[in-house]
Parts: sequence; C-alpha cells; structure tokens
Amino acid sequence: MHIPDGFIDIPTSAGFAAVSATGVAIALKGAKSSLDEKTAPLAGLTATFIFAVQMLNFPVAAGTSGHLLGGALAAVLVGPYAASLALTVVLLMQGLLFADGGLTALGLNIFNMSIIGVWVGYFIFIAAKRVLPKKKSSIAIAALIGGFISVPAAALGFVLEYAIGGTATFSVSTVASAMVGTHILIGIGEGLITFFAVSAVMASRADLVYGYKDVANSLEIRSAS
Repeated sequence: MHIPDGFIDIPTSAGFAAVSATGVAIALKGAKSSLDEKTAPLAGLTATFIFAVQMLNFPVAAGTSGHLLGGALAAVLVGPYAASLALTVVLLMQGLLFADGGLTALGLNIFNMSIIGVWVGYFIFIAAKRVLPKKKSSIAIAALIGGFISVPAAALGFVLEYAIGGTATFSVSTVASAMVGTHILIGIGEGLITFFAVSAVMASRADLVYGYKDVANSLEIRSAS
C-alpha cells in the first residue's frame, strides 16, 4: 500500500501531509497518558514487529503494493495514540532507509496507515468487544475483526487520495476495484495474525494489553460483588 513519489500530485500530497501532521501531534499528546514504564517497552516491540511484517509486500494493480498493516494490532496492545506514533515511526524508517514509499507521499501513507488503519481498526475492535461476551477470549476475536476491516478501510483512503490528485491514467473505479479487492484478501491474513499475536500476549501478560483493561476491571468488579 505504500504510495510512491509522483503517483499523487504535490498539492494533494501537501494537503494530506498537513492533516497527517495534525493527527501525529494529537497522537503524541494522547500517548503521554496511555504509556507508562510497563507499556512503553511493549510499544517498542510492537513497532519492531510491524516494521518486519510490513516488509512483506504483495503486488497490487495500478502500480502500488499491498501488505499487512498492523494498525489494529498496535491499537489493541498499546492504545490508538501510541499505535499511530508507532506506525508513523515505521513508515518514516521504511521511507528513509528502504525507499519503501515516496518521501513526498509520506503524509499520504501516514494518513492511510497510521490514522485510518489504526483508528478504524480500533473503533471496530471496541464495537465488536461490546457485542462479544465479557471475557478474555473475546479480546482476540474483536482484534481479529478490527484487523480485518482496517485493511480495506486504509485502501479506501488511498482511493480517495487518488480520486483527488491521482496522476496516472487508470480510472478511479479501476484503482478502487484493484485496491479494495486485494486488500480484503490481505485483511483476512491481517485479522488472523492480529488474533494470534493478541492471544499470545493475553496468555502471558494480559495486564499489559490496552484493549483488555476495561474488561479486566469489569471482571474484577463482578468477582468482588
């Protein structure tokens, strides 16, 4: 899904860069209250894992590539604010060190993956968690659903950007069909990886999982009463 240089025109890229910068600033402020000495190392490990996973690219039509995002996974483990920052750092490192995504398109990629991917995945996770039974196993299932939906949602972000300022000759409908169709399949893999990763952390250190804290408090209140 990394957008290369020149695929979206400069005015559109600059506009989304401004939006992304605002989003990252908000995430930086929010992360201060969601991270502590226990969860900060988990955020670092999550970013490292996502960095490795995002290097596995799948070809997509219309000159772009698709890959696992990790936004929902990070949001469930360390919270959406810290997750947005983690994804942003990953994208910066990939763009600067590996030329994976254009530097002029960095704001576009951050918007799609660090903002849309993280926050859509997290909101879907919250919605699914409310419907599912209030128990530990539901956290991983809700994370799976959030991870699955976050990927085509991020792909739709790219379609929006292409519709506004795309420089290629492909029609918007062609790009939308290629991106969304492929990323639905990638979303299945993302959902499964998110499920197993969250399950593993829940099995060993459930107290560190951001998305489990309210469920844990609810279970403690029930047991106490």
